[in-house]
Amino acid sequence: MDHTHLQAPEDLISYYQLLPHPEGGYYKETYRSGAVIDTGSSEFPGGRHYGTAIYFLLQQQDFSAFHRIKSDEIWHFYEGGPLLIHMIDPAGNLTTIRLGRHAAEGETFQAMVPAGSWFASEPVSGAGFAFVGCTVAPGFDFSDFELAEKEKLCALYPQHRDIITRLTRQ
Repeated sequence: MDHTHLQAPEDLISYYQLLPHPEGGYYKETYRSGAVIDTGSSEFPGGRHYGTAIYFLLQQQDFSAFHRIKSDEIWHFYEGGPLLIHMIDPAGNLTTIRLGRHAAEGETFQAMVPAGSWFASEPVSGAGFAFVGCTVAPGFDFSDFELAEKEKLCALYPQHRDIITRLTRQ
């Protein structure tokens, strides 16, 4: 396949061998540091790799459901249309970042989701798809991943019930 013409999401999924992600969309881990940091913390039992990175693709009809992890996550825009990243911090403040290539439209190539924040993402209407990358430090481990339960998250943040209901699966 000529990688210079990877413009359809199906081509990207095939070329990069992306797999379905539990939160929605497709992903592939591209980096996991060889070294492990012993945090000395009960929050990260057994330590964590220094950092990890993935490719992540969402098609128009899909979304990444609200979830949280115990590490900071940096998002990088690569291809397709803009991606909205919705974050609810522990105090209940909702922030939406527009990841994309058009600074004049309020988009940014990189965004950071702080550890412990609930977050979800979706391509903007009409985007078709968004192909991005995510870098996590300390490195991602599925034991640090928590998928939101709709009613529990709505009970915590009733002021955000509409977006929580729309971007959760359970």
